[in-house]
Amino acid sequence: MSLALAPIDVSVEFEANLPCRKFDPDLWFSDSPAQLELAKSLCGDCPLRVECLAGAVERNEPWGVWGGEIFERGAVVPRKRPRGRPRKVDVARDAELAVEVEERLAANGLDSRSSVRLAA
Repeated sequence: MSLALAPIDVSVEFEANLPCRKFDPDLWFSDSPAQLELAKSLCGDCPLRVECLAGAVERNEPWGVWGGEIFERGAVVPRKRPRGRPRKVDVARDAELAVEVEERLAANGLDSRSSVRLAA
């Protein structure tokens, strides 16, 4: 009687080196703006960042960090706001960051006007 051995799956080893596989998955779905910024920064060197972002856009992900961008209610947002009324400085900064998000999406080959709904 012989035992059949399954082929070695190298993708399992590759996936283990992805930031979203190495760290606590809750980091990518946190309510804390600081933790979401950390998750975004960890995505920066990920070899699957562009594919992850494209997949999230295609699926209309409702929330979380995908491909180095924050999604909230199915829209890409420049940063997560804390609870409460935003300060005027934060509103101005959000406008600047929205432009930056559009530029990053365009750099990744995603046309933000047709592919992604950006939150105001």
